Amino acid sequence: MIRVLIVDDHPMVAEGIEALLETYDELQIVGVLNNGQEAVDRVSDLAPDVVLLDLNMPGVSGLSATEMILEHRAQTRILILSMHDSPEYISTALAHGAQGYVLKDVPTDEIRTAIDAVMRGEEYLCTGTTRALEPRIADGREPLTNREQQILLELAQGKSNKQVATDLDISVRTVETHRKNLKRKLGIASTAGLTRYALEHGVLQGTGR
Repeated sequence: MIRVLIVDDHPMVAEGIEALLETYDELQIVGVLNNGQEAVDRVSDLAPDVVLLDLNMPGVSGLSATEMILEHRAQTRILILSMHDSPEYISTALAHGAQGYVLKDVPTDEIRTAIDAVMRGEEYLCTGTTRALEPRIADGREPLTNREQQILLELAQGKSNKQVATDLDISVRTVETHRKNLKRKLGIASTAGLTRYALEHGVLQGTGR
């Protein structure tokens, strides 16, 4: 059985997803919650394998909840459910630790497919989000998100993960994830390489520092 927790501040949406997923014998819905803070507070006792998490919620957002849930229970997979298909939303969600991103208007069987994928340790992007991420910058690399550009700037100044986390008010885990994504996107293997890239591309000069 795959233990699934649903978190969405719209009761009709959450209950609809629950009703659809309950038709699969191998899925067990362990809870339906309506805010990010409650998800963080209860993730340890509910012990979900997968959390279907709304991105935009009042109070603790889906992004913040993703970080905190993974800090409480690292083995849980986070699958973001959202109406937003912009590259910025998708990249940011993945950078915060989400394993997948699915639009709310996809067929139920695609949510089921996404659950299976993240349970196998794979990253899953539904069809609509894959199209949103297709544009690439001129050299063929993925564009950096605003947050990744901030992280790059901080790292280029020689700051440690802990210092960057303090400066940007995010967790050290998130900084490490961003660092890994930066290296992957830019094809750079070392932190020194990131610093060199920042210097060569005017990242430091562009901030006036």
